[in-house]
Amino acid sequence: MISVAKVQRRNAWRYYVRGVAFGDGRRPARQSLKDAQEMASLPPGRWLGRGLKALGLTEYAEVSERQMQLLFGEGRHPGADRIERELLDDGVDPEPARRATVLGQPIEEIEQRKQTPLLALDFVFRPQASLVVLWALGDDRTRRSIERAHERAVAKTLRWLEDEVAETRWASGRGRAKAPALVVAAFRHFDNRNGFPLLHEHCLIANRVQRPDGSWYALDTVRLYKHIVAADTLYTLEMTTEVCEKLGLATVPREVTPGLRPVMEIAGVDQELIDWSSTRRRRIEDVLEGITDEYVKKHGHLPGERARHGLAWWAAQETRPDKKTPRPLDQLLAWWRVSALLKFGQRMVDGLLERCQAVGAAIRARVGPWVDTALATVDVAAVVFTVRGVFARRHVLAEARRHLLETLRGRAYVPGIDSHIADRALERYGRQLTVPQKGRRTPAPDQLSYTADFAWPIRWWIAGSDGKPPRESSRYERARVASLTLQNAIRAALTAPPARGEAPAAPALAALPTGDYDQAAPHGVDYPGRAAAQTPAQRAAAIHAHQQAVMPQEYLEGRTTDPATWMISPQNLARIAALTRAAEARSRTVEKQADQTKCVNQAKQTPAANAGSQQQHHTAQPDQGRPAGPDR
Repeated sequence: MISVAKVQRRNAWRYYVRGVAFGDGRRPARQSLKDAQEMASLPPGRWLGRGLKALGLTEYAEVSERQMQLLFGEGRHPGADRIERELLDDGVDPEPARRATVLGQPIEEIEQRKQTPLLALDFVFRPQASLVVLWALGDDRTRRSIERAHERAVAKTLRWLEDEVAETRWASGRGRAKAPALVVAAFRHFDNRNGFPLLHEHCLIANRVQRPDGSWYALDTVRLYKHIVAADTLYTLEMTTEVCEKLGLATVPREVTPGLRPVMEIAGVDQELIDWSSTRRRRIEDVLEGITDEYVKKHGHLPGERARHGLAWWAAQETRPDKKTPRPLDQLLAWWRVSALLKFGQRMVDGLLERCQAVGAAIRARVGPWVDTALATVDVAAVVFTVRGVFARRHVLAEARRHLLETLRGRAYVPGIDSHIADRALERYGRQLTVPQKGRRTPAPDQLSYTADFAWPIRWWIAGSDGKPPRESSRYERARVASLTLQNAIRAALTAPPARGEAPAAPALAALPTGDYDQAAPHGVDYPGRAAAQTPAQRAAAIHAHQQAVMPQEYLEGRTTDPATWMISPQNLARIAALTRAAEARSRTVEKQADQTKCVNQAKQTPAANAGSQQQHHTAQPDQGRPAGPDR
């Protein structure tokens, strides 16, 4: 999972130099960063990214306090002191010598325009809660495997940002160019502010990149923000897959918020252990529930996606504890183990990895390492369109990676299959919306909409539990229904494999999606040991069985919540009928009072008009003078 924050000129950069670089702690005054890190046994920061070569730095080299101050505080070269001293020795005046160390536009000029310079973006990478529990309570081998997977997943995500996303801009955004070389300072932390386990990495991406001509310009940070979700799914997919393959584990969906997308956690890690490690989450959820109720009272409806993110950020800030004194990892590991033993017992803590491997072996035995790209394409396109309506390639790519997470359950996948699924979905079901206009800049070619015909899932209501009111089905729940409708249509067109020695029927072959089950199609069916002699119908039947095995039961039924709360149950229908009768009774009472008030006002104005008006009134509503019965 990835979260993003800004590193700005005024006080934000000092927070990173003094706190983030010191394990999110409070560094003693007048103590150097290196000495403080060594005393606390904290790992130093390290440089990452292809842009280091232009600055004379090497990857994985240690990040010093002065380098951070120059780059993230002043927007200058990390070795500005040495460069400036050499220029002064050569007879260059002080001001031109200092200007030569500035990367891009000086921040003083930006501040003169009454703007706050943005010097970096802080990308925070952290794995799922179940992986954090395994890392904190596992043995040395387990912990090293998770840390190496984390490092490689972070590196691959940064490479993808450099190759596919990063751009530089100038002339107020009118000029753009690819920027395949970022400058990143990474700092690894091991715990949250409450002292409980939370493996995560702060990656400070400098807001300066070099163009081919050698000049330095700002990053297109808006474009980076737009691709956060796609980068998040790539990091989660890479790390989860490597850990599961290395340790023999598998994943299961865990519903965190009813109606929203589940989180793929490691199978076998109990919810009690996740709650034990997620102390910050529990406090945030308690505060979030209160401010969400206030939002509903003020606006009259539930918050949307953007509002939910804003409320979650506000709840996190409200519950944020003060900084602590960081401790070495070996002390933290010992304290976490004692805390878990006292709460859960030795049997549960020591047998955690074996329990996860046993559950993972059962899941991996019935989930093969292959992907049906025909069903994946349908699922991705239907879900993205139902959730968003209008979308771009980054949304489809992120959904393709989520599909691989949910379908493979931690099994290895063919590199590039996520892009293949996304491109196939856009090619078959996408329609260009942005039309170039004369005199305007050519629009981005990835503003797309869905063109396939499918039954749009109507909105339904789900009865609340624990005294909560009924809620409307979420977009994600309706997206799953839309996807399953199309997938079932494809499955219904696929016939069972023919008997031995019997040729497949011609209609069955004709019903197959063209090209999706062709042997030559890239990533068509990706799994080892595929029999070359299988007919398309036989391959389709095997894929059908695979998809049925990997999909959670609630997805196959079109449900993402507890069946006991499903709207069509007799108990829920009776409750809704009672609520409907009460609402209709109140509506009739309000209408009757409004009619009586209208008649009184007319009688006060003109007696003659009053008589005529009442005559018309009694004619139109003969029940006006009757006494109200029990149903009124």
